[in-house]
Amino acid sequence: MLEYDDPRSGSFSPLKDVPEEKFVVLGLVSTKHGRLEALELLASRVAEASRFIERERLGVSPQCGFASSVIGNRILPGEQRQKLELIVKAAAALWR
Repeated sequence: MLEYDDPRSGSFSPLKDVPEEKFVVLGLVSTKHGRLEALELLASRVAEASRFIERERLGVSPQCGFASSVIGNRILPGEQRQKLELIVKAAAALWR
């Protein structure tokens, strides 16, 4: 599980060193804010990551849990649900 939800996270180049028997979950959906990411953005980021590791060894998730939202990040339950639904849509579209 690697957080890649903002530019501070850096490039995907370290993925080239992941052992072949490992699966990588890319935390591309932010839990820091309620703005919904575009499905096209997630697809683009997965395509970029797959330059370094096979798409079959990749997954998508939130960059972190939503638990910090109570104190640290104001993200409403409905926004959280939309983000989780987006992840399901992305997985269906990218790994048919």
